[in-house]
Amino acid sequence: MRDHPREPRHNGAEPHSAVWIGRATNRAQWVLAAAGAACLALGVQLAVSSNWTGGIVPLLMSVTGCVAAGLLMLFGTLAFVNVAVRIDGDALEVRCGHMGLPRRRILLTHVVGAEFAPEVTPRQWGGWGYRWRPEQGTAVVVRRGEGLVLRLGDGRTFTITVDDAEAGVRFIRERLHLTATGATAGT
Repeated sequence: MRDHPREPRHNGAEPHSAVWIGRATNRAQWVLAAAGAACLALGVQLAVSSNWTGGIVPLLMSVTGCVAAGLLMLFGTLAFVNVAVRIDGDALEVRCGHMGLPRRRILLTHVVGAEFAPEVTPRQWGGWGYRWRPEQGTAVVVRRGEGLVLRLGDGRTFTITVDDAEAGVRFIRERLHLTATGATAGT
């Protein structure tokens, strides 16, 4: 059973909280999901009650196109309507959508730094969803707003748009004993 509370259970401000949970949602993607459902319904309607006199090939192409476009829009948007981030003493886990897929788990031993990004936009990453850009790294972008940026030991970065990302950054830094600049405390 997945644990997806509406509000973070621990905001990182408590001195000994064991887990930090954050979420982000994008209600605008429901509009795109509705458009996908409409395309799917149009494809079914064409298949069931067709008065096309042009032959079976154009009808089959129209039905297939509407159904394929509808399914891609519907499932593509529903997978990224929300994101849930869970950080414990060992790892950061990201789950997307209502089914929790795609999912990514990053061990904190692979993290060398955590930063707060006050404004992450879909435009920076080429849209919503699970994104990869060679010059920027990987990201899960479900909405515009604040985000959490992890610097990994292999030189890559991983960005997540999540509410109260600043508390998540503090939580990770406390676990890794990092200062605000990313350096290990005491060095």
